[in-house]
Amino acid sequence: MAITKLPRSGIADNSINASKIEDGTVAAAEISGTVSAAKLNATLDISGKTVTLPNTSVTSGQLAGSIPNAKLANSAITIRGTSRALGTSVTIGIDFDWQSIVVSDGSTVTTMVAGRGYFVNNTSAAGIVKLPAAATIGDSIAIKDYAGNFGTNKLVIQRNSHKIQGLASDSQLSTNRASAVLVYVDATKGWLYTDEHNLADLQNALYTEATGGTVTTSGDYKIHTFTGDGNFVVSQIGNPAGGPSVVDYAVVAGGGGGGSSLFGNGMTGGGGGGYRESKSPVAGSYTASPLATPTGITLTAQTYPISVGAGGTQGSTWQPHGSSPGTSGSNSVFSTITSAGGGVGVGYQGAGIPGGSGGGGGDVHCRPGGDGNDPPVSPPQGNNGGNGSSHWSGGGVPNTSMGGSGGGAGGAGSPGIQRSGTLAGGPGTTSNITGSPVTRSAGGRAKALPRSSPDNLVGPVGGANTGDAGGGENIGGAGGKGIVILRYKYQN
Repeated sequence: MAITKLPRSGIADNSINASKIEDGTVAAAEISGTVSAAKLNATLDISGKTVTLPNTSVTSGQLAGSIPNAKLANSAITIRGTSRALGTSVTIGIDFDWQSIVVSDGSTVTTMVAGRGYFVNNTSAAGIVKLPAAATIGDSIAIKDYAGNFGTNKLVIQRNSHKIQGLASDSQLSTNRASAVLVYVDATKGWLYTDEHNLADLQNALYTEATGGTVTTSGDYKIHTFTGDGNFVVSQIGNPAGGPSVVDYAVVAGGGGGGSSLFGNGMTGGGGGGYRESKSPVAGSYTASPLATPTGITLTAQTYPISVGAGGTQGSTWQPHGSSPGTSGSNSVFSTITSAGGGVGVGYQGAGIPGGSGGGGGDVHCRPGGDGNDPPVSPPQGNNGGNGSSHWSGGGVPNTSMGGSGGGAGGAGSPGIQRSGTLAGGPGTTSNITGSPVTRSAGGRAKALPRSSPDNLVGPVGGANTGDAGGGENIGGAGGKGIVILRYKYQN
């Protein structure tokens, strides 16, 4: 029968070993209750066995030492879009994943990523970088001037639909050795500069904004063209970080009317309208006229009235003992710039009238042409009209002499000659301020005809908004109306 209990006195201490137990093991069924820790050896060999722990949490006291990263389900974490392996060191908030050097070629745009830093080398050309299209609060980007020459070749930071410093415009870094950190805040302020070094006066790029006239564009420049009176309304001026607050201009006055004469002599040309233009260093790449000054107008936020001069009227038919001339052109005005209307060619026996360019002189007694650039400005706004020739002197043949032609912005009028025919007026001048070449402010022609010619011919008229003068004829032609053109930078 089975032995269920042995008296303690029946077993000597340390006398039971594995050889005294059947099969060398004690089966779980052969043990009732629990075996206390005191009844177990200090070291237990359970190799090859499975140990099932109680279904309770493992406490810190039950762990000793450290758990290798390889034993964990996840061996890395993601910080600001970058995976970081467990066990590596990172400082949250100021650490950036610095990228390879960005070398600028002047046109390539680098789109930046939050959490990264960018060394930008602008040695060869100005650089362009773009902020991310999507951003959340705390997103940060660092930028550093690699070559120390942002002052020579600036770095433009395109906003990519977000605001920068609270403004809906691009920004730029334009001081040598500049470095900056941008942090996204919210839709109201967008990206803010939070860490600035070697930045003299960091400001968002602003550009001139204005209305008035007919507005077109040529590259990064807006052109406002006024073909009649109006207002140039400036609501915002540019700054050094964006587009400068300088506007360039072409202000052209109305051309003078042509001279009239019934007898076929003294049909003098009118003078072209005064022509004044600027092309400042910030005006961009285009060919201005030879008359352009290098100084534009510095704008302020205000309304600038614009006056566009009318062309001089045509003359009527010749009256006894003289001619009935037309009128001089009217002035065109923008800000401090006034261009004088072209002088009229009075015809027959009168002297040419001064103006932006002078009208031609009559043929009786060699009447002088009118002075150009009157009133005087520098560079000059026009040229003199040509003197007339006379059939009353030098053995000339009656009715075959002519007055002088009108002066133009590009040259003086020609003196009359003792023969019939036509004599071209002084040339105009050409500018590409609108993006394409246009010639304006030409002088009017002179003409002489035999007495038998018709007496109701009308001379050529100046083209609309060219400031060209009218030509001489039995009835002198009217001068062309002037024009005002303004050009400024509105974007990068």
